[in-house]
Amino acid sequence: MLQKLSELFSASRAPAGYRPGVTLEHLRRNLGLASFEQTELTVARASLDDGSLQLEIVERTESQLLMHLVMTEFVLRVPATREGMASFELHHTGSVRRTGIRCRQRAGDAALLVGLEAGLLADSMLQQALMPLDFKRLRIDLQARQWCVRLEHMGGSEVVNRMPAFRRYIALSREQRDWLLESLSGLQRVLRTL
Repeated sequence: MLQKLSELFSASRAPAGYRPGVTLEHLRRNLGLASFEQTELTVARASLDDGSLQLEIVERTESQLLMHLVMTEFVLRVPATREGMASFELHHTGSVRRTGIRCRQRAGDAALLVGLEAGLLADSMLQQALMPLDFKRLRIDLQARQWCVRLEHMGGSEVVNRMPAFRRYIALSREQRDWLLESLSGLQRVLRTL
């Protein structure tokens, strides 16, 4: 009986009512990019019209008691100038109003944190795009000779409730879309110099 219960509530099991790829399709319309190709059921590739920014967008679920969330994660890969391993998280500072961006190191060389913070502070366009951006998670990892940025936005997601039954897509507004693309372009600019 315990085995059946653990299988029922397992994190690897897709939640009841989950429709793979549907949230990605909503997001495709929100982004309005000419180059958007769904490569797998829950993965898509997108790029700006000029090809300067190429992204992978991954749909993932998060189960809760009588509901689940379908989130989209924007993944940007940038070649690194050095080899190593490091992990960072970026957050807004300020308890009521956003006052800045803080970078926290989770693992790796401390010298990389100094370089990353200096690069973030020096790029004013990146700062202007990150401050109003409503992101839930923003993680930057260095593995071998590649930077990987994973940004999970609050928009471009779906809430599915079982009782009472409803399904709601949280759209990515035009302003948030512009700040998102500018932030990812800025992060790509900064990481290429590290």
